[in-house]
Amino acid sequence: MHATYASRWSLALAPLLAVACSDATPPAATPDAGVAQPPATVTYNPPEPVLRRLTKGQYVNAIHDLLGDDLLVTRPMEPDVPLGGSVSVGAASTSISRRGVEQYEALAYDLAEQLLRTEARRTRAVTCTPTGTADAACAETFLRATGRRLWRRPLTDAELSALVTLAGNAATTLNDFHRGLEYALAAMLQSPHFLFRAELAEPGSGAAAARFSPYSLASRLAFFLWNSPPDDALLTAAAEGRLDSDEGLRAEVERMLASPKLNRGLRAFVTEWLGLQLLDGVSKDPMVFTSFSADVPAAAREETLSLAEHLAITRDADFRDILTTRETFVNRRLASIYNVRAPSQTRADGFGLITLPADSPRRGLLGHVSVLALAAHPVSTSPTLRGKFIRESLLCNEVPMPPVNVNTALPEPSASLRTMRERLIQHQADPTCRSCHLLLDPIGLALEHFNGIGAWRPDDRGARIDPSGNLDGVSYRDALGLTQTIHDSPSFPRCVTTRLYRFAYGRHESDGEVAEVGRLTQDFAYGGYRLRRLMSSIATSAAFRRADGVAGRQP
Repeated sequence: MHATYASRWSLALAPLLAVACSDATPPAATPDAGVAQPPATVTYNPPEPVLRRLTKGQYVNAIHDLLGDDLLVTRPMEPDVPLGGSVSVGAASTSISRRGVEQYEALAYDLAEQLLRTEARRTRAVTCTPTGTADAACAETFLRATGRRLWRRPLTDAELSALVTLAGNAATTLNDFHRGLEYALAAMLQSPHFLFRAELAEPGSGAAAARFSPYSLASRLAFFLWNSPPDDALLTAAAEGRLDSDEGLRAEVERMLASPKLNRGLRAFVTEWLGLQLLDGVSKDPMVFTSFSADVPAAAREETLSLAEHLAITRDADFRDILTTRETFVNRRLASIYNVRAPSQTRADGFGLITLPADSPRRGLLGHVSVLALAAHPVSTSPTLRGKFIRESLLCNEVPMPPVNVNTALPEPSASLRTMRERLIQHQADPTCRSCHLLLDPIGLALEHFNGIGAWRPDDRGARIDPSGNLDGVSYRDALGLTQTIHDSPSFPRCVTTRLYRFAYGRHESDGEVAEVGRLTQDFAYGGYRLRRLMSSIATSAAFRRADGVAGRQP
């Protein structure tokens, strides 16, 4: 370890490690008349809860919410590791590498310096005036309040005493009270109590199952709905026992659903669900796609996230319409790709809401550059990748991995193999490829009128494109028919519920949770497929509060 890191570590963390080793009412919606009201309870047998590391997005949100949105989080940190396509699930299966320890340490000191070496920020953070270089009372006031927010619970007497001692020793050595606080703040930012989300239990009364402690439940709610730590109001609700009752919990969930922070939680979920983080690595051959530029992936992601916000939060609409709506959000770059007029009224970022023409062949999510460019190759389309996206992300079907050493290269275009459909049919003649391609290619071919970056094309090198097909027994004529078929399929809302459940719980559902996912899906349908209602249903459910198999106690 670098000498600077070693000296800082011994000063900042050693005292804390010694201590650590010791001891909503759903939004109003019109029920779907064709769906029966879901049962109030179902059999629920969950596995043990998980210990989750903060994702990069959660770390940044925590710093901005708790220390100030003017702090810059620019240093590198441990990367997120998706598991089964989910960063939330991956966060429960990863630790911190040696390099990550050093990165978090450097970041912690950088943030502490930003906060406490600028007079305006320091005045905002430290509400007391020190009487000398080492003022234990003033240090305790700052550390008690800041620690409660960073660690998402009150500090124990032993933890607080260790931090105050650390701040005093550093202040005496450096002859500066606020420099001493920097070391204590950096120690809190490096602590597992900040970097990891511990979910601790308390016993239920009588025959009731164990439940999460109030502060653990507050964290579960905040990171699920806001992708950020609890605010002071939620921590106070936990301290006063208001999260213990159904009424108190619903009241807090209602407040959280009305907060602007809900947009961040929704964006984090949609990004994971659709794999939009992968757009950062998308590249296209500029000789083939001349209208593609470095700013397209970020713009494509913003279009999809803005539409999800518009449907789920602004309009509180049927979320299935994300597949079929003519509304979308574009800037000038995307408008040129879609060959539509740029919006006349835009936000500060240049995006505006438009309605695609009634005769447009483009509708909803499967017409977005984000999906079409991501599920394609650098020089061509890919019906296989697009079919895989639909199967896995929209229908939650399991797609088997291709056999080892199988040749995935398609036949080259020729006089007899002019279109992608003809080339894929030839490729399917190989029995090792046939089963998977029959599952994926027919639905991906419905999107062949959209090239590798999502622009419309009338033909494939002069050859006619046939976008017709069949999805699990339902025939369609083109991409619009496919989107409507998926919209109407019961598999789509079930998939959305499943993915949101995994996002909330940080794990893939076990056999004992299947009935609960089914109950939530039925409630989703009964409430008109409103995503906010589904989020509320998860957050206020008895299952979300249960802590079966958890050992430990809340400090």
